[in-house]
Amino acid sequence: MNTTQQLRHRPASIKDVARVAGVSHSTVSRALQNSPVVNPKTAAKIRRIARDLGYRPSAVARGLVTQKTRTIGVVVTTIADPFVSEVVIGIEMAANDNGYSVFLADSNADPAREKSVVHSFAERRVDGIVVTSSRVGALYTPLLSEMMVPIVLINNQHPGQFVHSVMIDNLPASRDATNHLISLGHRRIAYVGDRYGHQSDTERFAGYREALEQAALPFLPELVVHGDGKPEGGAPAMNKLLCLPNPPTAVFCYNDMTALGVLGSIHMHGLRVPADISLIGFDDLFFASYTQPQLTTVRQPMRQMGRMAMENLLKLMSGQPSAEAIKVPAELIIRESTAAPRG
Repeated sequence: MNTTQQLRHRPASIKDVARVAGVSHSTVSRALQNSPVVNPKTAAKIRRIARDLGYRPSAVARGLVTQKTRTIGVVVTTIADPFVSEVVIGIEMAANDNGYSVFLADSNADPAREKSVVHSFAERRVDGIVVTSSRVGALYTPLLSEMMVPIVLINNQHPGQFVHSVMIDNLPASRDATNHLISLGHRRIAYVGDRYGHQSDTERFAGYREALEQAALPFLPELVVHGDGKPEGGAPAMNKLLCLPNPPTAVFCYNDMTALGVLGSIHMHGLRVPADISLIGFDDLFFASYTQPQLTTVRQPMRQMGRMAMENLLKLMSGQPSAEAIKVPAELIIRESTAAPRG
């Protein structure tokens, strides 16, 4: 049995490659990193031997040399949120394309836990961090010099701007959604928001009010109720609207999850969408085209936003000029849940 055959019975090391190739360890290392100082014929021979031996460079050893771990930390509010899962897919696609691995952690939408997770990632020496729907937001600015890890936020929920972020352009998107209802002839349009006072809710509510004002329609506080961003919060919020002496003919929801609860409430009251009440969501989650009727909603390019955040983080990590507050346009997707009001 020759040397190559013997080595195949255990993981090969860089010493093994050097011994078979008859060169030094440093020459093998340079050849495998495509260094121009190694003769091309020698480098090709070394790479062939490494391949034959099944040699795999150690990520740990490479990190000790480069001071890079080739890892990214991603903090999400909850992995159960369909919006989050789509964003993470975009992050992972861009990370994998560039040779990075992704560590995922859940903050449970708790600001204190979010900060703790970010600090934990920094201590593990990840090369960069992406935070989705941050509850801490601009408070990262004074922490950057302490942690020395680049951070990019996606859909920051904390009032105030963070220097590196990717955000959906909420105000014009919600204005377009409300204008769609107005163009159909609706005059009593409700807004079901999120009671936690997130930045996205503030901006979507502002777009709703702006559309009413531009159409010379009165703003009626009784038509504004709040859920919790989930179906179980949307249903009781809609119940309040349906108990009004003069209920709305259309409802614009903070997100699709809220719209799901609102839709259930409308059906429970024996009413139909859109014959009795038109309904619009926000996000265009996977189920929006499977509800009965199919949901009109505002589409966030979730995977694209994840990819954009990762690409911006790569630039920060390499010291290249990078965009700061990126605003991503949304798109109104008109389906079956909106129509002209009855009569």
